[in-house]
Amino acid sequence: MTDVDIDYLKSWIGRERSITDIITPRLASSLNAVLDIDKPVAPGKPAPVGIHWCLAPDIAPMSQIGPDGHPARGSFLPPVPFPRRMWAGGELRFSGDFRIGDEVVRRSTIEDVVLKTGRSGEMIFVTVRHHYSTPRGEVLDERQDLVFRKLEAAGSANPPAAAAAPQTAVHTRKIEANPVLLFRYSAITFNGHRIHYDEPYVKNDENYPGLIFHGPLQANLLLDLATELRNGEIPQTFAFRSVHPLFAGGRVSLNARPQETGTSLWVADQGGGVTMIANC
Repeated sequence: MTDVDIDYLKSWIGRERSITDIITPRLASSLNAVLDIDKPVAPGKPAPVGIHWCLAPDIAPMSQIGPDGHPARGSFLPPVPFPRRMWAGGELRFSGDFRIGDEVVRRSTIEDVVLKTGRSGEMIFVTVRHHYSTPRGEVLDERQDLVFRKLEAAGSANPPAAAAAPQTAVHTRKIEANPVLLFRYSAITFNGHRIHYDEPYVKNDENYPGLIFHGPLQANLLLDLATELRNGEIPQTFAFRSVHPLFAGGRVSLNARPQETGTSLWVADQGGGVTMIANC
């Protein structure tokens, strides 16, 4: 029997907020650097793929930060009592493009709050909808799926090995999943979540075996690969889902396989196990 007041948490459904940000040349250059892209930036030129994940972050004073490094819950996001927060997946629907110098308005709405029970126990899923607009109109409709979980006992948080890919990649790109990459992505997204850079915290407080690769960073790398395979054209629709934690250290791979109805993509960890899947 759960002790979660899910009806109270559901009262956050429909809550809205709007934040305005600007795609500066420095922000675009920073994301290019994280993606290991050597490309000059200039006002009016297309922004790097995935720039929206760097816009309008939660900026809270230190006095309002929770123990995990995120802003304390209960303002925009509901005050979910489970301490573990992860990005479970999402979907992007593009109707325009982001350009360097754009003033971008992001309108966000809490769309759903659901309590589920899985193999690891109770989980609360929070669905957030973002609409991004520039002076040219709406550019992107994004759904974000966040999952909150209880802490397991020490040692039990080490998940079993990720499953191998069910298909063979046609295109593969290797990257180094080192802590510097994670830190730089945290910096440009103003993401204070300690699981990405604070190894003592992630091991001692959340009982994971090591630093965890960001969900949106995995998605950003797959979206960049999909765009490259389309000769620079961003897919109109891009859906992705995390299926296993990806831990820092060693080389991981970005993979793609064209299908009759689109392209299947996935991230594989150091042992070849799949950690994120996507399609476009």
